Amino acid sequence: MIRATAEDGMIRAFAATTRGAVEEARSRHDLSPVACAALGRLMTATLMMGWDMKNEDDLITCQIQCDGPIKGLLATADNKGRVKGYVNNPGVMLPPNAKGKLDVGGALDLGVLSVIRDVGLKEPYVGQTILVSGEIAEDIAYYYATSEQVPSSVALGVLMNHENTVRQAGGFIIQLMPGAGDELAEKLEEKIRTLESMTTMLDKGMTPEDILRLILDDFGLEINDSQPVKFYCSCDKARVEKVLISAGRQNLEEMIAEDHPAELVCHFCGKKYEFTVDEMKVLLDKAK
Repeated sequence: MIRATAEDGMIRAFAATTRGAVEEARSRHDLSPVACAALGRLMTATLMMGWDMKNEDDLITCQIQCDGPIKGLLATADNKGRVKGYVNNPGVMLPPNAKGKLDVGGALDLGVLSVIRDVGLKEPYVGQTILVSGEIAEDIAYYYATSEQVPSSVALGVLMNHENTVRQAGGFIIQLMPGAGDELAEKLEEKIRTLESMTTMLDKGMTPEDILRLILDDFGLEINDSQPVKFYCSCDKARVEKVLISAGRQNLEEMIAEDHPAELVCHFCGKKYEFTVDEMKVLLDKAK
């Protein structure tokens, strides 16, 4: 993932290749091709948005609640290039869309995009917009335009192999800063309009640097820094214990009464945690 500016700071840009992180999510959640394309796009966008957070403990979550058969999805990232996510219906299957592509828009259908920024305050900042296409890139751009008043161009793509592994994944976000004039906006829009699809550029072997150079070299591109990206989940048994305790005494008593170990599975990474009856009895003493 790289971050850059152009046109004397009037343009800022992010670009990322995320094949490894998206493949990790596909493998952990056993995602269908269309579910993988949807989650991969959302994870890629969330990674780039997360890099814009100021503090190490800050988190950004992009959540899509929708009417389509995918039944919603969510991705969370920090400012260190770490991302995790899940899909409510990981096995969703749909025929290709009219362009012969994976039908992400059909999988989502109507819905709402929520962008939740947790910066350590009592309540997180939440911005919401409707889904304008369900293709996710357009929805992220619409969110920036309406909730943050930042004109943005967003491209996201996930290309799958025939054996349902991730061949390519990545994207870019290019934004105009306050003070950028209409002439600059029109020139940038014209340049972006001539681009091939994100998956086509990635499949040609183009790096994030190559992609931003292609778009912004005429605007005085300056690449500022880079960041490795990876799928990362911070779950551990101690955190899961807190979830069990917060479930309350009644739920714990019911699990103990069944007299066999309880198994909890992390939504984000699929890791399984087993608690014996004796362990649950200890947790019961801590529950209200």
